[in-house]
Amino acid sequence: MHAIVQSAFGGPEVLTHTETDVPEPGPGQVLLRVAGAGVNPGDAVIRAGRVPGLVELPWTPGTDVSGVVERLGEGVTGFAPGDTVYGMLPVGRRGAYAEFATAPAGALAPAPANLDLVHAGAAPLVAFTAWQALAVLARVRPGDRVLIHAAAGGVGHVAVQLAKGLGAYVIGTARAANHGLLRELGADEPIDHTAAEFRTAVAPVDVVLDLVGGAYGPRSLDVLRPGGLLIGASIDPGTDEREAAARGLRYVWVAAEPSGETLRRITERVEAGRLRVLLQRTYPLSEAAAAHRAIEERRTVGKIVLVP
Repeated sequence: MHAIVQSAFGGPEVLTHTETDVPEPGPGQVLLRVAGAGVNPGDAVIRAGRVPGLVELPWTPGTDVSGVVERLGEGVTGFAPGDTVYGMLPVGRRGAYAEFATAPAGALAPAPANLDLVHAGAAPLVAFTAWQALAVLARVRPGDRVLIHAAAGGVGHVAVQLAKGLGAYVIGTARAANHGLLRELGADEPIDHTAAEFRTAVAPVDVVLDLVGGAYGPRSLDVLRPGGLLIGASIDPGTDEREAAARGLRYVWVAAEPSGETLRRITERVEAGRLRVLLQRTYPLSEAAAAHRAIEERRTVGKIVLVP
């Protein structure tokens, strides 16, 4: 099969398009013929070697996956060959940038009936991250004021819809060109972060979801109400629990956790028309390096997907 294999850490050029063996599904696993592999900023972070020890080389990247079930490993129930599914592979395993991939059956769910499989491949990680941040950690309730940084990006555009669906007043930072999109997705108050300082443009909020990191972390503490929660989701959050606690605030870092059960909840929202996943562009598998260059420009609206 064709696959992307990385034998060294570095820039996008280390992603090599090659041929390798089709993996065998182990106990509890499913072999998928991949239809779409979402490209996420975290893929580029791992590729560059910024998280030492997380993966062993050589390695095939990719956590988001959608496809068709080819074979079942020992003990797998609930799926059959020919089923269309989507899910998130555990970080550190051989990934989805390939024609075939294995996945734990418990991390998969039937693909939404109203999404083609390429779009489905864009959904899992961003949906898991937004759900874990807003529904689980923040427990957003009707009337809460929620600020989302990078609101037009992969996680951001899903988080806007989820926060609105939970009854929040949603504020999102994004370039002015994306404000129409944010309002369409449900944002009540878009802010152009290139033209205004969000700390002075935003009234106090209950929750901040920071998808940028760095200086945005400590600056976000300035807009929280007493007892408010800052949720970080970048490798460089710029702040921590101690800094937040010293100011009477809370901080937590969120990580997406693969779960077929959670994905079924996401599917319900997608099929009911209450959650959309935007696809900016697809790339053929052989152009994985170009897809990584695009994701590292940090101007993606929605998601990028590799198509074998």
